[in-house]
Amino acid sequence: MERRIIHIDMDAFFAQVEQRDYPEYRGKPVIVGGKSWSRGVVSTASYEARKYGVHSAMPTKQAHKLCPDGIYLPPRFEVYKEISKTVMEIFLKYTEVVEPLSLDEAYLDITHLVSRERTARSIALSIQKEIYDATKLTSSSGVSYNKYLAKIASGMNKPAGTTVLHYGNVQDVLNGMPIGKFPGVGTVTEQKMKDLGIHTGQDLYNWPEDELIQQFGKRGSGLYQKARGIGTAELRVERIRKSVGKETTFNYDINDDTEILRVLETLSGKVSRNLDRHQFAGRVVTVKTKTADYATHTKQMMTDNPIFRGEEIFHYAYSLYHDVKSPDEPIRLIGVTVSHLSERTYRNLTIYDFL
Repeated sequence: MERRIIHIDMDAFFAQVEQRDYPEYRGKPVIVGGKSWSRGVVSTASYEARKYGVHSAMPTKQAHKLCPDGIYLPPRFEVYKEISKTVMEIFLKYTEVVEPLSLDEAYLDITHLVSRERTARSIALSIQKEIYDATKLTSSSGVSYNKYLAKIASGMNKPAGTTVLHYGNVQDVLNGMPIGKFPGVGTVTEQKMKDLGIHTGQDLYNWPEDELIQQFGKRGSGLYQKARGIGTAELRVERIRKSVGKETTFNYDINDDTEILRVLETLSGKVSRNLDRHQFAGRVVTVKTKTADYATHTKQMMTDNPIFRGEEIFHYAYSLYHDVKSPDEPIRLIGVTVSHLSERTYRNLTIYDFL
């Protein structure tokens, strides 16, 4: 079956997080990089900074010359990792076949979800909306029948764009692309191609495969295929799940324990059904809350024996909630996760399983 692959890429991820958390940075050129401006390297530049020519992997010293009035910040990796975890959990709600590339991007195989009533594009839009609802951060997506094209597509309409490359439009898109925009074509290869008169995808398409091999060795065949939209749809997936969790974002900040615990009990049941579907049990329960200012708080507890039942999960979650929740501070998100998973065996079961 022909695959349907989505590539999701967070928009200027580190810089966007800083602009979200510090409203005074919004609309201004933000550059996240090393602590030393003279020796550091740019990790991420906001779209406002990119207008000055600043981009990732650029020496911070050079960025200062291009954008002297920019806001230069050290990275807050713990914050970025926590957000990345939330985003990855959203991906796993849609498909088990996820290949993360970094903190801010991943491939998803959503072939099994696509139907006449539910297009791949609509699924991508749904994922992007869920990411925004949970994090207030935008992402861009690309949809196609292989990974290589999905990655190209996700970069075509940034920020917050959704692009589909299919058999009807892919060749026109590739033919018009500057050769340096092709994934895997670095600076050295790009310059060599230009020296050979290859400036666009159309130029590359016109070269015979054997001549490309002669010029670029084994990579020649790959370049020949890229010009024709040929690539792999097989994702590299870590198939051993480390945790199962569910969370929800409220429509408004809430401080009613009764209502929050009712939601937490429902989430515990959903986690239980997911564990049951995969025949897993776990030994660590974690409750997470997020406050109105997006501060995340977590608390976890190890159980005496592996658990998987909804009522057991909620028993621990109930206690953890009262430990992690400040009585006077409303929350916008609540979540529960079971981790330290193992395959269920008879030793995990209670007497009630045999009644």
